[in-house]
Amino acid sequence: MNVLGIDIGGSGIKGAPVDTEAGELLEERLRIPTPEPSSPDAVAEVVRTITGHFGWTGPVGVTFPGVVVGGVIKTAANVDRSWVGVDAAGLFGGATVLNDADAAGLAEVRFGEGRGRRGTVLVLTFGTGIGSALFVDGVLVPNTELGHLELNGKDAEHHASDRAREKHDLSWEKWAERVEEYLRHVEMLFSPSLIVIGGGVSKKAEKFLPHVRLDTPVVPAALQNQAGIIGVALAAAGRVETVR
Repeated sequence: MNVLGIDIGGSGIKGAPVDTEAGELLEERLRIPTPEPSSPDAVAEVVRTITGHFGWTGPVGVTFPGVVVGGVIKTAANVDRSWVGVDAAGLFGGATVLNDADAAGLAEVRFGEGRGRRGTVLVLTFGTGIGSALFVDGVLVPNTELGHLELNGKDAEHHASDRAREKHDLSWEKWAERVEEYLRHVEMLFSPSLIVIGGGVSKKAEKFLPHVRLDTPVVPAALQNQAGIIGVALAAAGRVETVR
């Protein structure tokens, strides 16, 4: 089944049609900057633009950077607060709506580094914030939002996200120290068998991952920044298993 996947982020909204059998984009993705303010109506207009760009009339999956329960937005950390309580599935014309990191994790576990892994696998996306997807024997535990764990008295993502690296003009090596501190915290909490690092920084893994020392294997995501688009397409196609 082919599905249009759309990935809403704090800085950009990206979309492309996906072959959910192969886990591949069928066309080059379209990226549009996230509007400011990133209100529901403004973001919905971008989603319509992406849908129209591809002339799409089939099923659609949309990610969101926050907790999503039954298509309704429960939290909104890096987009406008007016999203909280919005029926996003209805706003997007009946699309499947999923937490953005959960979507990236689904793709990585089906087609990437998490494929065939048993035990607890953590997929962490570093970008505007820190997203998380937790899997136990390949089954998703949704909406974990581990970027909001407290670290040094504040949200971990304020300390160790890619945006924090840019904001504080940190070298890759200095930022790796913060990433390692955060990863040690989640390692202590979950004892994972594998940690997969996704988001935009996964394309630059060689700059920081060699400086991260952990007992748990830590690898860059195979699908990099396409993971959210592919994963939410999988969800819209009904090809995923989650804890209810």
